[in-house]
Amino acid sequence: MHKKIDTSYTQNRELSWLRFDDRVLEEAIDENVPLYERLKFIAIYASNLDEFYRVRVGSLYEMASVDTNGFDNKSFMTPNQQLDKIFVATKQLNQKADKIFATVEKQFKTYGIERKKVKSLNQKDKSYVKAYFDNQISPFLSPQIINVRHPFPHLLNKALYVGIILTRKKKKVFGIIPVPSNLPKIVYIPNKSKIRYVMTEDIIATYADKIFDGYEVENTAILSVTRSADISLDDERLDLGEDFLEHAREVLLKRQRLAPVRLEIEGNIDSTMMKYATEQFKITSKQIFIYKSPINKSYIFSLGSKFNEEQKNSLMYPPFEPSHICCVPENASVMDYVANNDVMLQYPYQSFDIFLKFIKEAVTDEKVFAIKITLYRVGSHRAQLMNYLSMAAKMGKDVTVLMELRARFDEENNINWAEFLQDAGCKVIYGMEGYKVHSKICLVMKQDKTGIKYFTQIGTGNYNASTSSLYTDISLITSNEDIGKDAVEFFQNMGIDNLYGEYKNLLVAPVSLKNTLLDLIKEEIEKAKAGEETSIFLKMNSLTDRQLIDALKEASQSGVKIKMIIRGICCILPGIEGKTDNIEVISVVGRFLEHSRIFCFGTGENMKMYIASADWMTRNTENRVEIAAPIYDQKIKNSIYDTLRIMWKDNLKARILCSDGTYKKPEIKEGDELIDCQNYLRHEYKVGRKIKL
Repeated sequence: MHKKIDTSYTQNRELSWLRFDDRVLEEAIDENVPLYERLKFIAIYASNLDEFYRVRVGSLYEMASVDTNGFDNKSFMTPNQQLDKIFVATKQLNQKADKIFATVEKQFKTYGIERKKVKSLNQKDKSYVKAYFDNQISPFLSPQIINVRHPFPHLLNKALYVGIILTRKKKKVFGIIPVPSNLPKIVYIPNKSKIRYVMTEDIIATYADKIFDGYEVENTAILSVTRSADISLDDERLDLGEDFLEHAREVLLKRQRLAPVRLEIEGNIDSTMMKYATEQFKITSKQIFIYKSPINKSYIFSLGSKFNEEQKNSLMYPPFEPSHICCVPENASVMDYVANNDVMLQYPYQSFDIFLKFIKEAVTDEKVFAIKITLYRVGSHRAQLMNYLSMAAKMGKDVTVLMELRARFDEENNINWAEFLQDAGCKVIYGMEGYKVHSKICLVMKQDKTGIKYFTQIGTGNYNASTSSLYTDISLITSNEDIGKDAVEFFQNMGIDNLYGEYKNLLVAPVSLKNTLLDLIKEEIEKAKAGEETSIFLKMNSLTDRQLIDALKEASQSGVKIKMIIRGICCILPGIEGKTDNIEVISVVGRFLEHSRIFCFGTGENMKMYIASADWMTRNTENRVEIAAPIYDQKIKNSIYDTLRIMWKDNLKARILCSDGTYKKPEIKEGDELIDCQNYLRHEYKVGRKIKL
C-alpha cells in the first residue's frame, strides 16, 4: 500500500496544464486582441493540445499498462483516473474552442474574409473548385475500400483522412481517402475584392461520390489519429558500435506507429462510424472528439499573407521589431565591452542580432581559439548562428557543439544540423546517455598577452533567431573568470560523460541545482524565524517538483512571502490556510510566450538571483542537464527585478491562481493604471529602458 500523501495544497499537473490551454483560449475571446491574432490563438490552443496528447496522454497510457496502481504524488490519482478527467476536461475545452472559432470566423466576414463549404458555393465557384479537384487533387488521391482483400490501412499521426460510409446493393462498406500532405491545406477561390477559401479535405469529401464510382455515399467525415510520442532516443540501449544519427532516424520512424491515444472527427458521425472507429483503433468513445471546426488549424498562420494593408492594420498586431538598443555603445565591439562589463539582453524586446554580432566577432578575432556551445532547438535552415560556427571551424578554430538530438519533435532538424556542422569540421557530441542536455551556454576563449580570457553567454532560451522574437528570455554575456572556468569544466565533463562535476558559480542539474535551490529556500526560512525581512520571487514555465513544492509550503508556513509568475503548469495551490497562506501565483499569457526562468531569494543588495534553463519540474531538476547562472552585476540584477515587478502589476494579461486551482482576472479599481506588461516592456526597450513604475 502507498503511504497517503498530503494533497491539500497541490493539484494534478495534467489538469493544471489544460487550464493553461484554457487561458490561451481566453486570448481568443479578448476583444482588445486583433481579430486575426484571436484566430491564431485558437490555432495555438489546438497545437498545444496535439502535443499534450502525444506526450502526456501517451505517457499516462504507458504508465497505466505498467502499473495500474501507480499514483500521481500531487493528486493521488492513478493514470486511468487522470485520463478520465483529462477526457472530460478536453471535451469541454473543445466545445468552447469551437464556439469561439465560429464567432471569430463570423466577424471575419465583415472584412471580406470567409471560409466556405463547397456545397454552399454558387455555380460559378463550384465549377472552379470541381475543375481544381479534377486537375490538381484527384491525381494525388489513393482511395481504398475496406474489406477482406483491402485491410484497414495504418493511419499516420495527425494526418487527415476522409472516412466514408458507402452502400452498394444495400450493403454498407467503409471507404477511406488520405488527404495528401503535399497538397495545399486550403484552396483560394478567385475573387478581386474578397478572400474566400475552402479546405482541401472538404473538397475531397464533397466529391467522394466521383471517387467511389458505383457506390452511394451515405456519410462522410474528416478523421485524424493522434498517436503517442512517448518514445525517446534513450528508450533502447545503444550498442557501442551503433551510429547515433542512424539510431535517431529509426526512433522517429517508430513514432509513426505507436498506439492511438485520440481520434478527432470533423463532421456528423453516426453510430455505424462510431462503432467502426472504436473497433479499428482499439479506443473507447471517451477518446473520440468531434469538431465543428477544421481539425488541422495550422493553415491559419499563413492566412495573413493574403491580407491587404487595410486588413493587416485592422486584424493584426502592429508590426514589431526588436530593439537594437542595449548597454553596448553603438558601433562598439560587443567583446571589447564585455571584457569590462556584463551584458544582459532581454528577448524579444532586444534583438538576437546583438548575440550574433558577439559570435561573429569571435569568429573573426584571430586571438579567439575556441568556441563551445550547447544546442537544443536551433531553428530553420537559414540559421545564421550555424553558418558562423561552420565558418569558425573552417578558419581552424576549435569549435565544440553539444547537439541534443532528443529535443522532442525537433530531432530531425537537429540531425540535419549535426551533419552540417560535422562536415564543416566542428566537433559534435551528443550529450549524456539517459539525460537530455537542456542547458543554454556558449563559451568563447581568447588568448592574449595576459593569458586566457573567457567570454561566457548563459541564457534561459534556445539559440533560435525565430523564437527569440516570440519568446521572452534573458541572455547574460559575462567575462567573469570564475564563471568562464566553470564553463570550461562543464564542456570537459560533457565530453567525458561526467555528470558529477563540481562548479563554484554555476548550478548544474542533476547534481547541484535542486540541492542549492532547497538550501536557498531554507536560508529564507531561517531568516523568517530570526525575524528578518524575507522574500522569494520566482518566474518559470512550470512547477511540478514535489520536493521543491513542499519546501515552498514550509517557507510559507514560516512566514516567508513568496511570489511566483508561472505561465503554465502550477501544482502548488496558494492560499491554503495554514500551509500556503503566504504564496501568491499569477500567470501571464499574451502576445509573446513567457519563457524566462528567474529565481530571486532575499531582498535588496543581498538578494541572490539566478537565471536558468530549468523549470522546477522533476524532469529538469533530476533527469536533465540544466544550468542556472548567478547574476552578480547589481545594475543587471535591478533591471531583471524591475521586469518581475512590472509583470506582477499586470492587470490586463495576468491571471491570479486561486486556492481551488482556477484562475481569475485581477480586480481593476477606478483610477487604476491599465498595464499589459509585455506592451509596457516593448515600449521601454524601444525608446531605451527607463522604468517608471
